[in-house]
Amino acid sequence: MAGNATDPFVLVGTNYKTYESAEKRISFWQRIKGMPILSMVILGIIILGCVFAEQVYNHDPTGFYLQNLNQPPNSEFYFGTDSLGRDIYSMIWYGGRVSILIGLLGMAIITVIGVIYGCVSGTANSRVDSIMMRIPELINSIPNLLLILLLTSVMGTQNIVKISFVIGVTGWCGLARIVRSEVRQIRSSEYVLAAQCMGSGFFHIMIKHLIPNFISTIMFVVVSSIGLSISMESTLSFLGLGLPVDVVSWGSMLSLANKALLSNSWWVIIFPGVFLITTLVCVTNIAYYFRKETNKRESYL
Repeated sequence: MAGNATDPFVLVGTNYKTYESAEKRISFWQRIKGMPILSMVILGIIILGCVFAEQVYNHDPTGFYLQNLNQPPNSEFYFGTDSLGRDIYSMIWYGGRVSILIGLLGMAIITVIGVIYGCVSGTANSRVDSIMMRIPELINSIPNLLLILLLTSVMGTQNIVKISFVIGVTGWCGLARIVRSEVRQIRSSEYVLAAQCMGSGFFHIMIKHLIPNFISTIMFVVVSSIGLSISMESTLSFLGLGLPVDVVSWGSMLSLANKALLSNSWWVIIFPGVFLITTLVCVTNIAYYFRKETNKRESYL
């Protein structure tokens, strides 16, 4: 064994090899293997197109071109026009902002309510926990769409915040049950008990000690809630209880489907539907990837 100033110990001998750590030996392609790259790329293109809609669309998305009613796709109107003379190509990028924003707001509301409620229930005593878990069961006993329709009809004219709130307050139950079960497993851990003994408050313990331990477990539900919120907004708009027609979104565009079928204007339905379905499929694939990675880590443990 020899040495020098920079490396005091050097291994020598028969068949001497220098080994690299497993982290360094993993190539870039091995790291991304199994990741939904195609879904991420497509979803990224759609999001960027919606964010920079002003640079993408070629007509005023809120303008009425009355001389071009129900025009099929052509060189001027790439995706055609609807019964009001609006350019569908421009509306898709402009309206995608609203749909994606509703998806993100709905996801945020579901996550906040579900995580806090699940943490409170998981750290409470058995009696309080039993009472708190009856509430999600009661909410789930009512069909989700029926409950949303009831709330939207009570709240009157819808806007982005209202419809996101309705979707959020009716979709947190599943996440709360998952969080509660995870918290019940770790609430007696030494670091949680030590934090309680040192006088840490509930929110400090939740943020510092509870959430980091189940964040990977709930990522599937959190990401899936984006697609759930977008699809629910589209369903409500199609039923006439979502956003007003003058508020452009993928859902409000699909609300004109009945008129489009009567006038044989297939492009009014196909193009918004393709963008909506593609976005939902991409979000679902990414969510399934998070769930697969979580299951893989749990199997290693």
